[in-house]
Parts: sequence; C-alpha cells; structure tokens
Amino acid sequence: MKRITILGATGSVGTSTLDLVSRNPERFRVAALSASHNWQRLAELARAHRAELAVIADGRHYRPLQEALAGSGVEVAAGAGALVEAAVRPADLVVAAIVGAAGLPPTLAALQAGISVALANKEALVCAGELMTGAARRTGATLLPVDSEHNAIFQVLESADKARRVWLTASGGPFRCWSAAEMARATPEQAVRHPVWSMGAKISVDSATLMNKGLELIEAMHLFGLRPDQLGVLVHPQSLVHGLVEYVDGSLLAQLGPADMRVPIAHALAFPERIETPATRLDLATIGRLDFEEPDRGRFPALALAEAALVDGKCRPCVLNAANEEAVAAFLGGRIAFPAIADIVAETLMVRPASALASLDDVLEADRAARSCARQLAARIETGRFVASGISG
Repeated sequence: MKRITILGATGSVGTSTLDLVSRNPERFRVAALSASHNWQRLAELARAHRAELAVIADGRHYRPLQEALAGSGVEVAAGAGALVEAAVRPADLVVAAIVGAAGLPPTLAALQAGISVALANKEALVCAGELMTGAARRTGATLLPVDSEHNAIFQVLESADKARRVWLTASGGPFRCWSAAEMARATPEQAVRHPVWSMGAKISVDSATLMNKGLELIEAMHLFGLRPDQLGVLVHPQSLVHGLVEYVDGSLLAQLGPADMRVPIAHALAFPERIETPATRLDLATIGRLDFEEPDRGRFPALALAEAALVDGKCRPCVLNAANEEAVAAFLGGRIAFPAIADIVAETLMVRPASALASLDDVLEADRAARSCARQLAARIETGRFVASGISG
C-alpha cells in the first residue's frame, strides 16, 4: 500500500492520477490533495478518495472548503505554507502537478524530506534543476518523470555515459505545416487546437511554438545527467513514439504508447512494478507507418531559444520559462501576435544578465524579474511602442 499525495489534484494530471488510484484501491491510499482555487472540486475529490488532508492554495477559499468537508474527517488547510506542509506529510510518493512557480517550494520540500516525487511540474527542473536533483541525491529521494517524453526516456535509458544521443519527440503542434506568414495571423483558438493531445491552453500554445519541447530538453538534462550535445528533438506527427535513446554501439531503443497520460502516470505510481491502465492499446499493423522529421527552427525560433538557454545554463532557463509564460498569456489575451511570443522571450533573455542560482530565493527572484520585463515588453508591443528584434522572422 503506497501513500500518495497529489499536489494539483483538480488538473488533468491530478484527475488522471486519481482515476488510477480508484482503480487500484488495494495499492494506493491518498494522504493529501491540493488545488489552487477550485475548492468545490477539491472537496468532492477529498471525500471520494478519503483523503486525510485537503489544501487550497488560495486562502480566500478556506472557509467554504472547511464547510464543504465538515464531518468528513478530512483535515483542511490553506495557503502556500500549507502546500509545503502537505508535501512533507508522511507519504511514499508526491505527485507534483502544480503549474507554475507555485509548485517549486512544495516540490523541493518533498525531495528535501526524502520523499520520492512523480514530477509533472516543468518549472521544478527548468528553473531549479540543480537544486531539485541535488536535494534528491542528498536524501535518496527518487525523481520519477510523468511527462510522456521523459517517462519514455526513463524506461529505455540505461545510463547517460552509454548514450550517444537521446531524442525527445514532438508532434509538431497545430502549425507544423503552416508557413511563417500563416503563423503570423494565427489566433489563440487555432493555437490551442492540438492535433493529438488534449491539454490546457498554455501548454497547447507551447506545443504550437515548440517551446514545450525546448523546456523538455532542459528537464531531460537535469533528470538524466545528460550533456546538451546528447539531446535532440525529432518531429513525429503520430505521437506514438515518445522518446528514443541511441547507444554508443549503434542500438536505438524507443518507447511507444498511446496518447494517454495515464500510461506514464501509472508507470510512475507503480514503479518499479507495473499496473493495468484503461488506455487503448496500439495496433501497429493498423497504424502502418511512423514518420519523423527535423524541426524547422526558422519557423519555430522558440526551440532554438530554449536550446541556447540549455547550453548557457545559470539563470537562463528560468528567465526563458518566465518570459514565455508571460508572452503566452499576452497572446492568449489577444494582446500580441503569435510570432511576438518568441520575440518577447528573446528580448527578455538579452535584457536579463546571466547569473547563478544558489537558492530557491534566487530562482524566485529571477522568475519575478523576468516576468516583469516580459510584461513590459508585451505592453509596449500592444501599444506599438516597441518593435522586436525580429527573431521570429
């Protein structure tokens, strides 16, 4: 019986995790659940899964959550500090699925407490990779990747020194075959219409720019102890091959699976064992073919920006991530055009000097400063007071 804490229980990863937990009641018990502001859904999930603790990050919703769970035996808490307390509560595994910088402190706290983490929070490794992996090494906690691409590599990578190249695959997003001129006129509605995966708006836009794949390269470097020159991206429209490892002897191993997040989540939950999932099985004879191609960094400059930040290190990945989040928000709000996302990220990287990140406070300050800069750039673009340097062509 594994005790599971799920941070970000009401999101897609959280609800998929709870679906698997409910299918395996003899294997898993819910220690704690958290949500950002959706207290109604959190209360429903806490009751249904008999959680010991329910934490709402937005303290304004503490009272209604408390009332909704009155008499249930579920403990209720609120605020950023309560998230950290939930993360260090006795458990065998913390599923870190909080989106954004809010997920950094509880994820780091869990690792520092020696609790293994199933990681679905990109910011944890993109912004604070050395801090997170360092904490895991010191305490013996295991970092289990939940993203389909990283979970694929986790399954087929023996060791970094035996790998010549590690490939992450990208669907190419909704604009894979669009020209630069067509993408310049792309709307938010078109950008979030992912051809394969059902995801939130922000990550769907990241897939459209290929920034998502760039962020995943940074994550992979930290997760697997790889060098930047060992990492690569292949566009694979079918999204059935999630990752490949080319070994020094010429062998190429790949992990295939359906486009269902319950598959990598199940692997992380049960590791080192495996459990059944309701995912559709692949029928390779019916699929018939698998296509791969090089990404076009001219049409998708965000990928090149992420690759450069990967090489530069220090605060560069954190700045990249923060600027991208603000630029994507501006695009989704209809305030900037699609190509300006990469322009804002590039300009923010030029403005912010490279500096080392020695603590979580350093990470949060770099994140704050980069966001402020990106918001100012977005506002200047919106009002016509800024012309980007033209990285997007």
